[in-house]
Amino acid sequence: MSNIKVQTLKGFRDFLPTQARRRQYVINKLKQVFESFGFEPLETPALEYEEILLGKYGEEGDKLMYRFTDNGDRRVALRYDQTVPLARVIAQYANELPMPFKRYQIQPVWRAENTQKGRFREFLQCDIDTVGSNSCYTDAEIVCVVVKAFEKLGFRNFKILINDRENLKFYGQGFELSQDRNITAVRVIDKLKKIGREGVLDELSEKGFTTEQATFILQKVESTIPTENLEKVFTALEKFGIDKNRYEFSPTLARGLDYYTGIILEVEVEEYPVGSLGGGGRYDKLVGMFSGQDVPAVGFAFGFDRCIEAMEALNLFPDDLTTAKVLVTVFTKELIKNSIDVADRLHVRDINAEIYLDPEVKLEKQLKYADQKGIPYVIIIGDEEVKSGKVVLKDLKNRTQEAFSLDEVINKLTQ
Repeated sequence: MSNIKVQTLKGFRDFLPTQARRRQYVINKLKQVFESFGFEPLETPALEYEEILLGKYGEEGDKLMYRFTDNGDRRVALRYDQTVPLARVIAQYANELPMPFKRYQIQPVWRAENTQKGRFREFLQCDIDTVGSNSCYTDAEIVCVVVKAFEKLGFRNFKILINDRENLKFYGQGFELSQDRNITAVRVIDKLKKIGREGVLDELSEKGFTTEQATFILQKVESTIPTENLEKVFTALEKFGIDKNRYEFSPTLARGLDYYTGIILEVEVEEYPVGSLGGGGRYDKLVGMFSGQDVPAVGFAFGFDRCIEAMEALNLFPDDLTTAKVLVTVFTKELIKNSIDVADRLHVRDINAEIYLDPEVKLEKQLKYADQKGIPYVIIIGDEEVKSGKVVLKDLKNRTQEAFSLDEVINKLTQ
């Protein structure tokens, strides 16, 4: 056992308390926004039958999917995203769910891809989706939720890029692409910002497109205008009161996944140019793969890890993200009951209070412990405090302390 190398798998991570608190902070903020718009929580299994997921994400997605045979000789796969499982849920529980069905889902997904900054093999996805409505206002509401969510997280200079997959159907100049060839072209166009015009032309050529076809595809993308559907969405966004500076028409936006059928979205942050912080769109055909009939749907997936990294880079996290707001110290073994009683009073008032449960440890070390954990306040209860009916409240940030009644401390900590 001593020869075991203590490490995580490549692309998989542990989250120690400081990082875990930040992740929980973001999750709580997103949940507040989602639920304020009436989105309900949904959870699905980590494992699905392979046939449920296979063929829904394109050739590249199938390669990156974790697939295996379980002990029951069943072909299964780990959840690759949360959209296809949602489509399965809609088909499976069609008679039990209200329509339109508005859900959010915050769970890990798995992809066996090369790791890089902001990209992992296990990562958390935060999705919102509305199923059962093809209204332009439904599309606009998704955009509205995304705007409110990023504002809630503290982002200022972000923009939602918007396009329509209808703009990415390449017809004209005497040729018409097959569906498969069109999908191939879309995947290459999706790399335009990363590899540039020449890179796109070269890759299209490598994929078997003629020079004439490649040039036409690129020129069409760069010269296209908003579709009638997008104009309706933009008008709806005005009615939602969304600032026009928060979104823009982006004719080169492609979104590589095969299942998009209408509006597509991505979020970019000016000060964090590593990549998009989330994306989504309309997928009116996906649910029909399971139910046998088309069901309109639109949604958005937040790039959770990239959001975390961007918030860290931009210092958007509060300084006081701690589990406990106050540490109740224990002065002596004889006074431990007094400390426990104080902690109980704080708990009753919904104040997160940790009690140091080793009375043999000197007060200096207890204070150091609180400082290491980032706990902002410490309560000290010695013999004099017991006699006076007061406690000492020490502010570790400002390095001040003062004696108060416990009621006064509670009032101060709940302000």
